[in-house]
Amino acid sequence: LAAEAVAAGTPLHLDAVSAFGHVPVDFARWRGDVRDGTGLVALSVSAHKIGGPVGVGALVVSRHAEPTPLLHGGGQQRSLRAGTQDVAGATAFAVAAELAVAEREEEARRLSALRERALTAIRRDIPDVVPLGDPIDRIPGNLHLHLPGAGGESLLFLLDQRGIAVSTGSACQAGVPEPSHVVQALGFDERAARQVLRITLGRTSTVDDVDALSAALPEAVSRARAAR
Repeated sequence: LAAEAVAAGTPLHLDAVSAFGHVPVDFARWRGDVRDGTGLVALSVSAHKIGGPVGVGALVVSRHAEPTPLLHGGGQQRSLRAGTQDVAGATAFAVAAELAVAEREEEARRLSALRERALTAIRRDIPDVVPLGDPIDRIPGNLHLHLPGAGGESLLFLLDQRGIAVSTGSACQAGVPEPSHVVQALGFDERAARQVLRITLGRTSTVDDVDALSAALPEAVSRARAAR
């Protein structure tokens, strides 16, 4: 994408919130030896995705970029965002980032194993489940499923009754009545796009959590299908 943006003479911003701390992220390498404001010029990350405080993030900006300031009035943060900085939040983010990067490979192996454990059990009990996305080239703790005939919103309610928190899409989609455009871009029609479940595993997820989900999901799917 960065190379295509350079060829098109276009600046590119990369939302790396879900990737940072979970897969390798290398702004300098992806940016390459580009000496103007095209290609990859900005990359954003967030603390809450790696166990840091909510509401703290970072924007990596190329020195060749010419962004428009968000808040005016002071020279903080290269005059891009004026105002007193959240030092405590930034410090906590830095510690979370250090730990996440240092433990990334080990944690990726652990989460991948939990994900595969869950998927194996779910496939055994729900044979027509369809895992979405590349089976290998993906975020380690992400499991995205299409469950034919089972409405995603119904599954959220039924699993919540069992103390299990999942979602039907990203937080950006919360409260949006339309189904995920990402799922539809994968080739699913609107009806099928409403029959998906997003399961995210993290640092605090355990084998017991995964087994509880695997045990609860088949009944939830059966009830959701019966309610159509």
